[in-house]
Amino acid sequence: MTDENKRKLDDNDTSDTPDNKRVKLEQSDVVDSEGNTKKNEDDKSNAETTDTKRKLKEEVDDYGDKEKEKNGETVDGEKNENGKDEKNDKKESKKDGNEEDDDDEDDDDDDDDDNVDEEEKKRIVSFQFDGHTHTYKERPSVIEEREGRIEFRVVNNDNARDSMIVLTGLKNIFQKQLPEMPKAYIARLVYDRSHVSIAVVRKPLTVVGGITIRPFENHEFAEIVFCAISSTEQVRGYGAHLMNHLKDYVKATTKIKYFLTYADNYAIGYFKKQGFTKEITLPKKVWMGYIKDYEGGTLMQCSMLPKIRYLDSPKILTLQKAAILRKIRSIGQSHVIRPGLKQFEKEGFKPLNPLNIPGVKEAGWTKEMDDLAQKPKRGPHHIAMLTLFTEMQNHPSNWPFMQPVNREEVPDYYQVIKEPMDLSTMEVKLENDAYETLDDFIYDCKLIFNNCRAYNGENTTFYKNANKLEKAIGTKLKDFPEYSHYLDMLQQR
Repeated sequence: MTDENKRKLDDNDTSDTPDNKRVKLEQSDVVDSEGNTKKNEDDKSNAETTDTKRKLKEEVDDYGDKEKEKNGETVDGEKNENGKDEKNDKKESKKDGNEEDDDDEDDDDDDDDDNVDEEEKKRIVSFQFDGHTHTYKERPSVIEEREGRIEFRVVNNDNARDSMIVLTGLKNIFQKQLPEMPKAYIARLVYDRSHVSIAVVRKPLTVVGGITIRPFENHEFAEIVFCAISSTEQVRGYGAHLMNHLKDYVKATTKIKYFLTYADNYAIGYFKKQGFTKEITLPKKVWMGYIKDYEGGTLMQCSMLPKIRYLDSPKILTLQKAAILRKIRSIGQSHVIRPGLKQFEKEGFKPLNPLNIPGVKEAGWTKEMDDLAQKPKRGPHHIAMLTLFTEMQNHPSNWPFMQPVNREEVPDYYQVIKEPMDLSTMEVKLENDAYETLDDFIYDCKLIFNNCRAYNGENTTFYKNANKLEKAIGTKLKDFPEYSHYLDMLQQR
């Protein structure tokens, strides 16, 4: 079945979407019930004409008198003394009204501040450990779940009414948040009976977001197929809380120990925060051929810890921090509070030897340590390199260069290319401060582009992508005038 037929099948499948009844409000024409039609004056009698003119003149005179009264001018030879006073009264009235509105707005702002303070207080959790009080902040989503406003449902296609409603809500969110993916493909995977989904549901039955996985229990891993939160709900910690629920559920009900997923450039940061890494420790024979390889995506892995309850991870991390601080106090004096130096209270004080300051010598400080601390960790060119690399990593034409070329898929590549390079290798070198100068960084960039052009023909997608990425880097390099001379180096082939 072609993609077009699948799309048509998905559009005709009424089970995918709930009945969305549209109520059309019809706007009736506004008719002026007092409208008068003009009559031909030739048909009127002279008396009617004279009477009409007289009435019209009286109305005009009355209107003129009213306007004069408003402006404080004379009416029938008398000056309206209250003209200006009336204006001033109106201004004062308007001013008073504005002041009242400002007071109302201030009251509203105060109410909003009070609500924010209450929300912040709810988030703070305190507990005792080793004789000390420790606190941490809970995510708003955790509070909402505890108060019963949201729930986390595990669903699959079991034909139950509520399950189908939740799955349809998930499908709609995935289709909206992943616009590059075919809608029919998303629908097919969400409704697949071999897939399992966990959804954030705001009561009574509004889907906020969710994750769909395909479990491979015999291989002890699961593929995260889709993961998305509604765009209007992405600031309350639903994503992290949802992932913690998924980990605890999978550990408690299956033999699964690992997650694998292909993440696009915008999702890599989220998955890193949830414990995923680009370093794949699972043997390829375990997962190769089981999960779908998405073009331009980065394969990431999460290894779950069996003894950890991930929903308690904020408290666990706070306890670990407290234990480390306790250990530091047992062997050091960083917790000891000493009085301030009195030498600075007098004018004309002399510089002090740092070792004479109470607590400095006891802390193990030396002059060499200070020199080392003052030395910059990275050169000024590091920001430029980081900016250029981020541009390469986020560019849509980067997908052929994300990972090293697979020897099994392209056996003769390393016979032609003697000095291979890819973006993942550059990322490792950048994180480990392996680029001492910008020359070294530009050299590796050129390797990627030149290697691609040397191995592939001019009409291939790979060749064209190398040119596009090279052009993008050249454009970004212009943002750093002090490094503009590297443009010529970059363009040399």
